[in-house]
Amino acid sequence: MAKRIQFNQHGGPEVLQWVDFELADPAEHGVQVENKAIGINYIDTYVRSGLYPVTAFPSGLGTEAAGVVKRVGSGVTRFKPGDRVVYCQAALGAYSEVHNVAEDRLVILPESISFEQGAASFLKGLTVQYLLRQTYKVKADEIFLFHAAAGGVGLIACQWAKALGAHLIGTVGSAEKAQIAKNAGAWATINYREENIAQRVSELTDGEKVAVVYDSVGKDTWEPSLDSLRRHGLMVSFGNASGPVTGVDLGILNKKGSLFVTRPSLFGYITNRQELDNASNELFSLIASRAIQLKVPEEQKFALSDAVRAHQVLESRATQGSSLLIP
Repeated sequence: MAKRIQFNQHGGPEVLQWVDFELADPAEHGVQVENKAIGINYIDTYVRSGLYPVTAFPSGLGTEAAGVVKRVGSGVTRFKPGDRVVYCQAALGAYSEVHNVAEDRLVILPESISFEQGAASFLKGLTVQYLLRQTYKVKADEIFLFHAAAGGVGLIACQWAKALGAHLIGTVGSAEKAQIAKNAGAWATINYREENIAQRVSELTDGEKVAVVYDSVGKDTWEPSLDSLRRHGLMVSFGNASGPVTGVDLGILNKKGSLFVTRPSLFGYITNRQELDNASNELFSLIASRAIQLKVPEEQKFALSDAVRAHQVLESRATQGSSLLIP
């Protein structure tokens, strides 16, 4: 028997349960991983709440972790017991002591990167990779807007932008988070509780505004994001922390400058082994060179059994950077 977090209905953090479960043998192309550190991501709250509903109950939760291979299926050739691995696009159930993961979702975790660093960075780092390197290729000296700059994705984006020589304007909710984002490499910050986002973007760019906005907040920042874009600019809406954007009148894109909008996801950019290897290699090289540095605050490391509290803290917006569950 092993332990995991599961839920039997959609709802708040209180629906999460700490239970015993029997894990089946890995499939032919499956790998059984003993998790050492598990990534907590905001998308997990969408799944738990029902914004992204599951197909059946009871359901596991979480898709990202780092650990050690315990067993492999008969058709697995890339991995063997004892390998250090990391994954982020697995079937739900990573909030567990052990998890079966499809071989094509796993990569070897370099020895220079700890399990905690791997679990804290993989999904968020690959997200930043596809946003800044594929959805819109940010260039050196380019100014752009990135919401929630002190969050897990945002802090990696601040560092990645600095490595590219680009100028990231990050929105934050407090002076403390502004300093955290600047320390990570943000060129400028906007406190959305005290400042008008679009007005400050215009001031920081001498009235030119920006060519691209990366927005994981959703409903609350939809119009300020559009108002921050120059003519023909691109709105990249990749999350719904404040709720989904709904009922959009496409005519607003015309009125605000013939704008473009995309709603991407990692699953649309990493669809095969080559794409996964290319993106993860770029991420790992930046971590190895210390262009991206990862340190999870001790108060944001939770016992796996304490997932309810971890979700409560995450949804309070009191966190900075990444949070982890430790089996």
